[in-house]
Amino acid sequence: MTRIKRGYIARRRRTKIRLFASTFRGAHSRLTRTITQQKIRALVSAHRDRGRQKRDFRRLWITRINAVIRENKVYLSYSKFIHNLYKRQLLLNRKILAQIAILNKSCLYMISNEIIK
Repeated sequence: MTRIKRGYIARRRRTKIRLFASTFRGAHSRLTRTITQQKIRALVSAHRDRGRQKRDFRRLWITRINAVIRENKVYLSYSKFIHNLYKRQLLLNRKILAQIAILNKSCLYMISNEIIK
């Protein structure tokens, strides 16, 4: 019988997976079965941490705003500041407020004084 050569489809699939895992260390970048396991694990972690990243940044922004507000001593708390922002219909999100708090504190003081009036 003549020798039958295998096709290229499985090899192409494996090389595609290997390219994904080329930066992994040890057997995680060499052995096909562990590569597929690590690929699944990496994608699960990436999906989970996209949501976690949003939470973490929101917490960071709130902490920064709260620190500057309490330093100013115009407001006692962050929650009252945000509540009055919404009452006055000033549509500034927490990300922008945190940037203002870090880069330009006097501008945030002006905003808080406008809210009080």
